Amino acid sequence: MTQEKLDACFDDWKARETTAEAMIPLIGRLYRKYNVIPSIYGRAVINQSVIGILKAHRFVRQVEDRELSVHDTMPILEKMDTMNLAPASIDVGKLAIKFSRKGGDLDSFLRAELESIAGQYNEAEAAERGKQTKDVVLFGFGRIGRLLARILIEKAGGGGNLRLRAIVVRKGKASNDLEKRASLLRRDSVHGSFKGTITVDEENCALVANGNYIQVIYADTPDAVDYTKYGIQNAIVVDNTGVWRDQDGLSRHLKCPGAARVLLTAPGKGDIKNVVFGINNGDITDSDTVLSAASCTTNAITPVLKALNDKFGVKNGHVETVHAYTNDQNLIDNYHKGSRRGRSAPLNMVLTETGAAKAVAKALPELAGKLSGNAIRVPTPNVSMAILNLNLGKETTAEELNDYLRYMALHSELKKQIDFVSSPEVVSSDFVGSRHAGIVDAQATIVNGDRAVVYVWYDNEAGYSAQVVRIVNQMAGVTHPSFPLSMD
Repeated sequence: MTQEKLDACFDDWKARETTAEAMIPLIGRLYRKYNVIPSIYGRAVINQSVIGILKAHRFVRQVEDRELSVHDTMPILEKMDTMNLAPASIDVGKLAIKFSRKGGDLDSFLRAELESIAGQYNEAEAAERGKQTKDVVLFGFGRIGRLLARILIEKAGGGGNLRLRAIVVRKGKASNDLEKRASLLRRDSVHGSFKGTITVDEENCALVANGNYIQVIYADTPDAVDYTKYGIQNAIVVDNTGVWRDQDGLSRHLKCPGAARVLLTAPGKGDIKNVVFGINNGDITDSDTVLSAASCTTNAITPVLKALNDKFGVKNGHVETVHAYTNDQNLIDNYHKGSRRGRSAPLNMVLTETGAAKAVAKALPELAGKLSGNAIRVPTPNVSMAILNLNLGKETTAEELNDYLRYMALHSELKKQIDFVSSPEVVSSDFVGSRHAGIVDAQATIVNGDRAVVYVWYDNEAGYSAQVVRIVNQMAGVTHPSFPLSMD
């Protein structure tokens, strides 16, 4: 390679870095002033570094027939910054690809694409909206509770959104309990450091995370807190403990002054609605005071199963879950009430049961009685896989099935639930932090006539937590339109 070509390659990289740096204040202003959430093919760009923005653009080559450059998206962000937009989620990457195919004048293109929200910004209304946040309480602060906290804090910047007001935990035995809670939020062995600052207010028993004042309340039971003492009103309480899973147990939260509705982050028992966002969240009514967000595995497989059933039909099948170990298991061999779970989680593959396959029917009744399921816990701390072994209603090919799932991941109403990857080199750790419910691994798909095996990765912590927050947003009435409306 000549020196001239080497220099040109590096100069191109520096130019892309410079453009990405210039994007950051635009993205921040769109988010914090207008409550507009930009993304690149579903990849977040808010609060991202220069490299994070460049990687989001680089991803597009996996799902489109061309690469996407920051030079393509920068003019769109600049135009959007002048359009006085109403709150919305806008995929700038998809707009750029669509514009490249259609051509013409960019200003006219964007005004047509964003017609319903262009010029709708009102400063006084925005200021008032910023005060109208919905209070959220996290009851329990384990793996899911802390990830929910991170997402809620991250998304508070646009105003008029959910506001994490309190966490409720049992009092620990350590004298520095509050500092330990803060440390677990600040540092995470799987998901990395918290993006921001956290300070501890010992005097008032609270944490301040990126300006969010979060009361820490000590209680042992759901009905033991008066939230109004802390200025919390009509709160949505997210129960992350899994201790109370039926109507009677979870309804105890509603006895607390200041609590209005409850969402369980585990499969609910009895008549409680088990909601998989994107599938049956339309069943949520204003009168539903107790809901369940089902399980991480149910959330991962149900959107893909619905997509396949809609296109090909699913006669029956088996779901095998290869699941990361959880806190329920033992580090070393010790007594456990469950079969096999007493054996060391980091040293063994542990065969266990899962109700996820049967639970699909609660969100997708047309698959009732059609699926069996089992699970293997494996020695990894996060990211799991569901193997869908299905008998379809008609014959297809791996190429047709993958093309369809790719389309569903990019352009359907399930695009926030289904992601798609087509790389022969990906492994589980590549999906840590994914906010999608499940990721289809196209390279692993097997089809033989009407029989198909589809492999679905999922971050059983972050992906599930994102689904939970989507439900909470709907319960709170915090919903915004998404653009582009189509890629046609």
